[in-house]
Amino acid sequence: MTQGLIDAPARATGMSVARIVLFSDNATTRHSIREAVGTTVADRGATIDWTEVATGVAARTAAVDGGYDLAILDAEAGKLGGIAVARFVRDEATSPPPILVLIARPQDAWLAAWSGAEETLVYPADPFEVARVVSRMLGTDA
Repeated sequence: MTQGLIDAPARATGMSVARIVLFSDNATTRHSIREAVGTTVADRGATIDWTEVATGVAARTAAVDGGYDLAILDAEAGKLGGIAVARFVRDEATSPPPILVLIARPQDAWLAAWSGAEETLVYPADPFEVARVVSRMLGTDA
């Protein structure tokens, strides 16, 4: 599912790196997601290289051009939200990363699925559930 969980420089040193772009215009949301997931991927010890962005345009650019292993997008962000960003990424990226969209209401899951998101989480979410979903999406959860 994930292409490139281990990047070329990491292969040379024997260490794996998972690159995640995290988009929310709310610093508290970004912080809580990072705290839930941590700095390594469960089961593998892969280090997470986090890129945080606070605008939809920056998220769109990063996810389309950045070679990320996962994009976590906040649907509730203002102006250009995570659902719109997910749709743009699916339409524009040659090799888009798997996408997790944070939604406020379970009823929004259909719209996130339409946008091309593989997974949704109702946010705020249980930190253990966030870590489990991210690990599974990175292909490291058994």
